[in-house]
Amino acid sequence: MIHTIRFRLTVLYSGLLFVLAALVLGGIYVAVSKTTEERPYSTEYAKAYRGNQYVGKQEVVFIEEVENEVNIRTLATLRDYSLATLAGLYLASLGIGWVLSGRVLRPVRSITRTTEEIQATDLTRRIRLGGSRDELKDLADTIDTMLDRLEEAFSAQRRLIDDASHELRSPLTIIRANVDAVLASPDASEAERARAVQIVDRATTRMTRLVEDLLASARRQATAFADTDLDLSRVAREACEEYAAPAAARGLTITRGLDRNLEMTGDQDALRRAVANLLSNAVRLTPPGGGVRVEAGRSGGWLWVAVRDDGPGLGVAEQERVFDRFWRGEASRRDRHTGLGLAIVRQIVESHGGRVAVFSRLGQGATFVLWLPPRDGAPGPAPVTNPIPA
Repeated sequence: MIHTIRFRLTVLYSGLLFVLAALVLGGIYVAVSKTTEERPYSTEYAKAYRGNQYVGKQEVVFIEEVENEVNIRTLATLRDYSLATLAGLYLASLGIGWVLSGRVLRPVRSITRTTEEIQATDLTRRIRLGGSRDELKDLADTIDTMLDRLEEAFSAQRRLIDDASHELRSPLTIIRANVDAVLASPDASEAERARAVQIVDRATTRMTRLVEDLLASARRQATAFADTDLDLSRVAREACEEYAAPAAARGLTITRGLDRNLEMTGDQDALRRAVANLLSNAVRLTPPGGGVRVEAGRSGGWLWVAVRDDGPGLGVAEQERVFDRFWRGEASRRDRHTGLGLAIVRQIVESHGGRVAVFSRLGQGATFVLWLPPRDGAPGPAPVTNPIPA
């Protein structure tokens, strides 16, 4: 108990009160003692008369001597009562300080009790401390805010694990079914085995893409990347060069319109992956013979990269969910798309202090825009307009 804050506060307050009272009473005692000379009063004898008749000699005391004696006795009384009062005051202050410090520290006990009851698997509890706005209420509100963020993070983690497990379960089921039914069967024909191998290859490719996307997402959340000075137009050009061959294989044309000197500070590999993910979707969704346009420039003090495709487009409801993890539109559900590409794009852009936007109409393609701050910092909120005219 002697190591508790309540005990230390009680002793501290009582000690301070005792010292202050001792200083006040000591000051009074010193002031009175300075004006009083401690000496015994002296007596003299004088002739005494009763009327005109002489009655003999009697003791006579001067009035100054009487006053001095009274002062001496008063000073002694003051000293004795002061010491007794200080002792009683100290004992009383210990009791009162113990009670008052307990009332003051009651919110701390409530905070401690609530935080002890909170488990990592159940972050729904909150302190919600009432009363006036003071330091303890600010502390409780700060802890509640931290718990809100933790609950959101744990919920997002659980959703990610659930979604990843669901996504991995499907190719694993396909692989096991083909291995058990065809590849491990001695009666299977060569054609059946070849078809099973193709199915297993597609499933493993899908799993590989999913694991790579999850790894990229986890690494971007960490602090392992070192930001450097880079040119955003060069990042976009390199991403276009990577997808030139896949686009040509589908009969697509990638048109570039990249301004120069788009200098910023960031992770070049991560930004190239973000633009590449947009190009991957554009090349995959644009019908053969169509075109993909990639542009980069500066607007309103911000740098931007935009990728426009001639794909099926997105409805309003789809635009609100297109950057969610594992969300896939109708066109994406027909292939081996993992649903993590655009979520990684948003994560990369937001980690650079930017934002991502999509502009689309059903049947008219889609334009994805990455707004990024320049090297000297962004002057204000990112624009919400489409830099590529429809």
